[in-house]
Parts: sequence; C-alpha cells; structure tokens
Amino acid sequence: MSTGTSGDYWKDKALPSVFKHDLLKRYLAQFGGMLSGQSHDKRVVYLDGYAGEGRYENGAPASAELALRVASYFRASHGVTVEGFFTEARARSFQRLQDVVEGYRRQGVVAHAHCGEVDGVLDSVVRRAAGRPLFLFLDPCGLVLPQDRLVDVLARQRPDKKPATELLMNFSMMAVWRLGGHVRSPKGNETSLRRFDEVCGGAWWREYFAEAAAPGAQVGAAEDAIEAVAAEYARRLARRTGMLVHSVPVSHAPHKRAVYRLVFATRSQYGLWVFGDTVARARAEWWKTLELQETRDDPDALFSAVSVLRPDPATVEKEAVPAMAANLERLLSAGRPVRLVDHTLAVFGDYFGQVTDPAARKAVKYLHSQGKTPTTGVGGDKTRALVVQPARP
Repeated sequence: MSTGTSGDYWKDKALPSVFKHDLLKRYLAQFGGMLSGQSHDKRVVYLDGYAGEGRYENGAPASAELALRVASYFRASHGVTVEGFFTEARARSFQRLQDVVEGYRRQGVVAHAHCGEVDGVLDSVVRRAAGRPLFLFLDPCGLVLPQDRLVDVLARQRPDKKPATELLMNFSMMAVWRLGGHVRSPKGNETSLRRFDEVCGGAWWREYFAEAAAPGAQVGAAEDAIEAVAAEYARRLARRTGMLVHSVPVSHAPHKRAVYRLVFATRSQYGLWVFGDTVARARAEWWKTLELQETRDDPDALFSAVSVLRPDPATVEKEAVPAMAANLERLLSAGRPVRLVDHTLAVFGDYFGQVTDPAARKAVKYLHSQGKTPTTGVGGDKTRALVVQPARP
C-alpha cells in the first residue's frame, strides 16, 4: 500500500518525476509500436497501478495522462488499441483521475479507472491481457507489491516470451533507508520490517543493515547498504522470474543519492536495448529541465552550475565508442557473428543508459576502421539488428 503524498505533490512535477515520466512516455510509445503485432486484434494492455490524479494542478500531464496520450496517438495513427487500466486508492485523487480518464474515453480511447489498491484488479487485468502484450507500471509513493505477488504475475501467470510482459517499477530507496533504521534500532517497528520482508521476498535484506550497525563498521556503511539491497532485490527478481532486470537510479540533483530506482523487467533483449536508449534520452531531458529550473531560480547568474556539472553528450559518446568497440571485439573473439541486439549489456557495458542507439553503430565503424571486422556499419538494418562479422583469419 502506498503511504500517500504531501499536499504539494500534485501542484507541479518534481525533478525526479521529469526523468521518470519522460522515460515512461518514450518507452510506452516504443512498446506499443514494437509489440502490437503479437496480438490478434492489435491491442496491448497497460496498467498504471498507482495512478494518482493523472494530471498536475498546473495542467502538466502525470503518468496516467501521458499513457492516455500515447493510447490516443496509436488509435488515431496506427489503428492500435492501448487499453489502459488506472488504479488509485485515495478517493479524492481518484475523482480527479476519473475526470482525466473520462475525457479520453469520450475521444474513443479504451481506458478504465478503478478506485482501490492495485492488487484488487491485478488478476483481472492479467486475464484481460490473455493473448496480448502487457505493460505494468507500478509507481507507489511508498512500498510496492510483495515480490511473491510480482513473481506470481510475471513468472506463473505470464511465463512465456510471447505475448510480451514488461514491468517498470519504482523501488523506493528512501523507504529502504527508513526501514534500515528500524533494523539498527532496538525500538524498530517489527510490523514495518515484516511488510518490507514481503516486498523483498524474505528477510535477507536485514542482514545488510545489521552489518552496517555492527561495531567497527565503516562510515557510510548504512548508505552502502541501501544500494546493496536495491541491487540484490533486482538480482532476486531476475532469478525468480527468468527475466532480464535492470534498474536505473533517479535523484533530485546530480551527484546526489538516488531517491528511488526504476526497475525494468523484460524477457526480450530487444526491449532491453530500447530501454537503454530511452534512459539515455530521458536523462538528457532531465538535465535540460534542471538547467531551466536553475535559471528561473537565479536569472542573474552568469554561469549555470548545472551546465558545469552536466557531462557533454558528445564527450560521453566519444569515450563510449572505443570502449564499446572493445566490448564487441571480445564478443567476436569466439569467431562467430554477433547480432548487436542479442548482446545488449555486453555491447554497451558501463555506457548502457548513458549513450543512445547510434553509439553502437559508431562502435562497429570504429572496429572496422581498425581492420577488426569486415562489417562496415554503413547502411543496412537498424543499428540493433546489425550482424557484425568476425575478422577474417
């Protein structure tokens, strides 16, 4: 159950939400385009499990309206139905959400608003998605569903690669920090601890904070424990579901600790490739918004601190290309052709989510210029579909 939001939350979009919503908008559009062909009736199903009010008070779209806009576009331009389900537990927020949903229903968008917890509609949404691709967006303000429940949906009810099932989920680092304090304190709330046990699929996470509180623990050990818990959560979800799971940190400002991680799960290397490209593009939008905010806060400033901190995209790509070429060379050392999309994380390495799709094509061209592949990287298929040949003996 979500813990709720402050009264100011819906006034305007906070910086972490800029990144999250841009990522969601971009990826959902790709999801609909990529996977509608897996459905006999050109329909995909989308669930926003913690939809809130759907729109900010200043008129900016929140997650629900962003999805509804995507659905409206696909209906009008491609004859694809993105059927949306939007749940919200708080009555006041739900009324506003319902108004937003009804506005799009009148335009012909297939959408449903439900007042209640997401767990109450999850099974019916999964049944509705039988034979159709399903995308789950779970963005609570507090703790997300128990991991056993997620595994039940992802691995037992939707175990196959086709039609696709994908997940984008908010894993709250602030909640981990708060609950880690309960582990370290003799007055810790056992009820809260057991609730997070359910979220994590066991009490294993407590060990990280117990070690951080032990005599002789290094300064900053508790902060490190938060990251360790998040990483282990993703590994366990991947192991239990058989899916490819990757998470990205989301923060209020550069070089700040993440307030949450967006956990993405897919069974498709193709989905992972597109997600990485989308993360890089959404991060660029986040930086721009940060710069605009700083300018508004101090319009007389001669220099923007954000501009100084922001990594130049061209510089990052220049660093990434030879590193990615080296990754690709290692893959080719087995003597077999390599289709880029089949090795997404191996190709991008540390630059996954940092650079966009074209950097991979440039890495192929770089490798060709060194005489290490006959594949030129010029023309042909989309970058992700490129098949790179090993060097001739």
